[in-house]
Amino acid sequence: MKPILYSFRRCPYAMRARLALDVSGVQTELREIVLRDKPQAFLEASPSATVPCLVAENQTIDESLDIMRWALAQNDPDGWLDMPHLGNDLIARFDGPFKAALDRTKYASRFPDEDATEHRRIASAMLQNLDTQLHGDIFGKATLADYAILPFVRQFAMIDKDWFDAQDWPALRDWLEAFLASDRLARIMPKYAQWKPGDAPVYFP
Repeated sequence: MKPILYSFRRCPYAMRARLALDVSGVQTELREIVLRDKPQAFLEASPSATVPCLVAENQTIDESLDIMRWALAQNDPDGWLDMPHLGNDLIARFDGPFKAALDRTKYASRFPDEDATEHRRIASAMLQNLDTQLHGDIFGKATLADYAILPFVRQFAMIDKDWFDAQDWPALRDWLEAFLASDRLARIMPKYAQWKPGDAPVYFP
């Protein structure tokens, strides 16, 4: 029986899980979740009731980064796990302060006591710093850090793409544009129908 991946197409956490599964070639049964209509099987599987959630034979993995590492531990043909320890620190900064600033910029109405402009400034400062570190990819070759962070940079850019493209971060912009135009992104973004119990299996990748 193949592992089951509960996913939601546009969620950046689910996107990065699918990116690692795509490069590893580890096939799963994909179940597309609609967040406002979560099926009972998903709620029983996911301790946090959030996507992505991977159910394998003897374990449930409820964190996207853990799903990435699980897939790459089985097959890592492009050497994504071969990265400096600094990569883990960078992922943690983007999962923490950057994501908090991103949410308070994109979903400002959910945070009425917060200053969305200030949070955009905070996120932008982090991206400006990342721009100085990029050499094509973060460490000169694609690693876990690139594909753990790119879905969130994409989400931030899409808040106001014209504004984003006007900023002085040429290396960052090229890095993101290469991702947006990539076959890899296209492979993880097909639209799937909402999963319901009894549906025929849909496999990914």
